[in-house]
Amino acid sequence: MRKLGVSGKLLLIGSDGWADRTDVVAGIEEEAVGGISIRIQSPYIDWFDEHYFTLNPWTNKGNPWFKEFWSVKFECQLPDSGDAVLGFAGANAEYRYNRTCTGREGLSDRYKQDAKMGFVIDSIYTLAHGLHNMHQDVCDGVPGLCAEMATINGSLLLEYLMQVNFTGVSGHMINFDENGDPPGRYDIMNFQERKGIYGYHKVGQWDNGNLQLQFPFQWTRENEGFDVVESVCSKPCRRGEVKAIQTGGVKCCWVCTACKLNEFLLDEFTCEACPPGWLPNENLTACLPITLEYVSWDSTQAVVGICFSCLGFLATAFTMTVFILHNHTTVVKASTRELSYIILVGIALSYATTFPLVAKPTLITCYMTRILPGFSFAMIYGALVTKTNRIARILAAGKKKIMTRKPRFMSALAQVVITWIIIGIEVAVLSAVLIKEPADSLLHFPELNRARLICNTSALGLIAPMGFDFFLIAMYMQPPSKSITHPSNRVVSSQTVKKLYPPVLCVLTGARCMPSRRATFRRTSTRPSSSDSACTRPA
Repeated sequence: MRKLGVSGKLLLIGSDGWADRTDVVAGIEEEAVGGISIRIQSPYIDWFDEHYFTLNPWTNKGNPWFKEFWSVKFECQLPDSGDAVLGFAGANAEYRYNRTCTGREGLSDRYKQDAKMGFVIDSIYTLAHGLHNMHQDVCDGVPGLCAEMATINGSLLLEYLMQVNFTGVSGHMINFDENGDPPGRYDIMNFQERKGIYGYHKVGQWDNGNLQLQFPFQWTRENEGFDVVESVCSKPCRRGEVKAIQTGGVKCCWVCTACKLNEFLLDEFTCEACPPGWLPNENLTACLPITLEYVSWDSTQAVVGICFSCLGFLATAFTMTVFILHNHTTVVKASTRELSYIILVGIALSYATTFPLVAKPTLITCYMTRILPGFSFAMIYGALVTKTNRIARILAAGKKKIMTRKPRFMSALAQVVITWIIIGIEVAVLSAVLIKEPADSLLHFPELNRARLICNTSALGLIAPMGFDFFLIAMYMQPPSKSITHPSNRVVSSQTVKKLYPPVLCVLTGARCMPSRRATFRRTSTRPSSSDSACTRPA
């Protein structure tokens, strides 16, 4: 690090093999400042020192290797050593050490208890507990070594060792998991420099999955201004995200993947979709029903449409009142008053179409929106076709110099019957479409977070009834377009064609308004587009 000039720029991290050993950082103390290592938790065993310091080779008869240990440790020869294990290579070999042990040597000289002494003692206790429990079961509690344990079954002994559970010398419970691992307990050490003195300081601990940190840490020279050094494989996912573990990767490394708008968090790894019409709650733990959007009576577009319909009703009622008051006058009779009444009723029904259009979609309102537009236009244009056809036939008969017979079906009754036959065709078309596709309300989901209540009007349910109305309009235009070539009829025919343009525009507008009403009036603050405002007036 010194040669590369990176002293103070790298943070050293060591395992329990480093722990708090001074020999690891000897000579590189300045570069090691801020280093982090872990040390296995093992308390100091005071009673072991008391026992250990009282041992000597003359009184410790239970350990056959203690005399050799004493001789090697103090580099002296015991007076009674006559065996190779006591200090020389063979029975006739020279002594290994020239100095003779006096017995005044002390085990406390230059003594430092091993940091893992507690683990050694717990290991011995573990084996003792395992053998004891195995002896109780195999030998039925009979003292001494029974025949069944004369030869130890290693697999059976391992099972008893895995079931050991006792309090160790550190005061912690000693047991083993399914992998044979005991509870892990570590001290987190930080190598620091304080007033020119280098040393290890405990800054935290890890106890069987529970991490506790104690500040302050001391980082490298370059990072002294920072409180925490961030070093993670993957950061915690944000709200609404789940962890996606890469194939073959480790569990501490993941990629955060955002859940969709209609998904909630089943767990930290799984997004679960809500059913249609539902959205996750604020905590993304469950689904809640979406507030339905449907046509609203108090919307601006609905109010404007209803106002126009009311004005149309008033105008229609005024016209019908005039006709009724002057029912027997020549002008009213000449206009084919029976057909005129049918036309006025059809106009009133067309204005009435606005109300089911702006009402909440239900079974009844959906049927009315499917029936009223086509039926009302059929009444209007069925009567107009019959009336214009009667006028065209009268004009055609007037061109003949000699009339051999009077045109048929010219009476008022015949005209009414023909009109209702035409209306009956429209009714048959409507009935066939409604049988094939019954009207009803349904939920429509234009977006994941929106649910609209609409009528199930399809293209067939719209085109079929309106298609017959367009056919009636074409038939209505046929007689005026032929008679317009005659100068005497040019004024009347041109006025008839001009009067046709507004109804045609109304039919086109009405055809457009029916499907687009799904988006025209809503219970949300979304402002409709200007093109939809044309649909507020009934066709």
